Amino acid sequence: MHHANHYYGHARVLARYCGSGDELPLIRGYLQHGWNIGDGMAPDHEYTPGMPSFLWSERTRRRAWSMGRRRLYVTGAPWAYLVAMTPPAPDQKREGTIFYPFHGWEGQHVQGDHDRLIAEIRDTETGPVTVCLYWQEYRTVAVRQRYEQAGFRVICHGYRGGWWKNLDPAFLDRQLAEQRRHRRVASNRLCSAILYGVLAGCEPAVYGDPMQLDGEKDLFGGRSRIRRQWAAMHGPTIDPATARTVTTEELGADRLLSPAELRHLLNWTPA
Repeated sequence: MHHANHYYGHARVLARYCGSGDELPLIRGYLQHGWNIGDGMAPDHEYTPGMPSFLWSERTRRRAWSMGRRRLYVTGAPWAYLVAMTPPAPDQKREGTIFYPFHGWEGQHVQGDHDRLIAEIRDTETGPVTVCLYWQEYRTVAVRQRYEQAGFRVICHGYRGGWWKNLDPAFLDRQLAEQRRHRRVASNRLCSAILYGVLAGCEPAVYGDPMQLDGEKDLFGGRSRIRRQWAAMHGPTIDPATARTVTTEELGADRLLSPAELRHLLNWTPA
C-alpha cells in the first residue's frame, strides 16, 4: 500500500470509476503516478520485491519486464479514466494556452532562467497565457511574481499529497477543468501534463529552455533520449494526429479496463 499511489488523487479516481465509496482506497502494489521513460516507477522510491505494479501502458510494461520486474499489469493512466468519466460541456469554450514550466520536487529544486522562458512564451503564444506552477514554485514568491509581472495568469492545481497526508482527491478534476478552458497546452519538457492536455482536447507544444533539476541524472537515456525517441512531440506546433496517437499509447487510453475488471485486479471486489 505505497503512499505514492495516492499522489494527485490517483487511487481515488480509480475508485470512483469502480463505483466505490468515499473510504480511502488501498492498492496492494504500486500504481504508476507519472509518465516516465523507464519501468513506470519513481527511481527514488523503495519497493518491496514481488509486489505487483500497475502500469499505464503496454510499452512501459515491456520496458519493466526487460529490466527484470515481474507481476506487471497494464491498467491505463488514472487520467484516462477521469477523461472518460467526465465528458466536456457541449458549450465548452477554449482560449489561449496553459503552460507548465518544468518543476522541481521536495527533494530537488529546478534550476533555469525563468525570464528567458517568459520571453520564449511571449514570442510563441498569440492568445492569453495561463502559467501553472507546481506547488513548490508557486510558493516561491520570487518565481511566481516573475510570471505574474509578465502579465500571465498564474495558478497552481494544488498539492499532490504525500505520506498519507494532505491528500487531494480533486487535484486531477481541477487540472482537467483548467485544460479544457484552453486551446493549447505547452511546456518546456515533454511530460505528463502535455499528454494529459492532448487527451483533454488541447493542441500541444513543447519548446523553450528545458531547465534542469539540481543534481539531475539522465536515467534511462534522459533528456537526449526523449528528444530523439519522441522527436515529433517537440516544437511550437505539433501535428494533432501524431500527438493523439502517441498520447493514446503512452497513457494506455485504449487499454482501459471495465469497472468489474479493475475492481478484480486491484482486489476491490466485495466479498
